[in-house]
Amino acid sequence: MANLISFHEVAKHKCKNDCWILIHGKVYDISTFMDEHPGGDNVLLAVTGKDASIDFDDVNHSNEAKETMKKYCIGDVDQSTVPVTAKYIPPWEKESTAETTKQESANKMLVYLVPLLILGVAFVLRFYNNNNKQTN
Repeated sequence: MANLISFHEVAKHKCKNDCWILIHGKVYDISTFMDEHPGGDNVLLAVTGKDASIDFDDVNHSNEAKETMKKYCIGDVDQSTVPVTAKYIPPWEKESTAETTKQESANKMLVYLVPLLILGVAFVLRFYNNNNKQTN
């Protein structure tokens, strides 16, 4: 059975000489790898104290890099201790989402308004025709 490590414990190790990161549920002690990392140690320090899976995937690491990671794995994170975080939505996507929501609301209104308008016109025409028949 793999060593189960709490997220709180992972978050404590966030300096160059003592650095743990969490990627895809696995905990890696990369303290000895900091100087070897091609992107520099600042990149690694920037992802401490959180789940770095998305950051890791965004870089599109090579298979060799993924293989190298295995020797730094010290255990699995206890998933029940990982805080739930909201997905970051850039401001420009928030605006487009708001515009889409407004457009969807307008479309929903039209679905009800058009039939009501047709019914209204039908009643007016019927009323007008009935009045014309009575006067003739």
